[in-house]
Amino acid sequence: MAQDLIRVLLFLHLSFLCSASAAVGDPTPAPWPHQFHAVLFMNYSGALSLIDLWYDWPGGRNFNIIRDQLDGPPFYDLEWNNGTSFFYTLDSPRSCRSVQVGVGILRPNWLDGATYLGQQTVDGFLCNVWTKADFIWYYEDVVTKRPVHWVFYTGRAAHVMIYEEGAVLEDAKWQAPVYCFQKGKEESREHQRINYDAVHQIVDQKMSLGVLHGL
Repeated sequence: MAQDLIRVLLFLHLSFLCSASAAVGDPTPAPWPHQFHAVLFMNYSGALSLIDLWYDWPGGRNFNIIRDQLDGPPFYDLEWNNGTSFFYTLDSPRSCRSVQVGVGILRPNWLDGATYLGQQTVDGFLCNVWTKADFIWYYEDVVTKRPVHWVFYTGRAAHVMIYEEGAVLEDAKWQAPVYCFQKGKEESREHQRINYDAVHQIVDQKMSLGVLHGL
């Protein structure tokens, strides 16, 4: 009888250890909320910029309002889930360029399958760190599970200054200006205001984001 009791207790103890071991797996990153607003401080080889990021998964759209350091009016990068992006300015001289990137915006669960790298303190926050496809390194606050920092393979680094889950930009702000759809010489003159180097960098990065779709 005593031996049977010992066997039962031993079995229960081993079962508890196994279940506890299974529960303690690597943490997984929180999916992005379907709508949010973030303010990002960007650093790319010493070139600094501030980005207002509006993410709207139900609307199939993503908006980056980019302000380079001491470089005048903001630059707008509006992307849609059909793979079309508009790059434009609203201040004179007005300018616009549309590009068919070929990939849509990131899904809320785009970090599924990321490789866990451990914990690291970044910007004063203890973060869980993941990498995916050797394309991005993603840092998330251990306590709040808010994104704190991410770094692209190019070295472009984002520091999250403001993060507002559920924030929505009014529909009127998502409309690209009419001159983005005009053709001819007038449009060509307006395009001279566009910083083509910046556009090419953004387009290359967006096309590379294709590795994160479907992984």
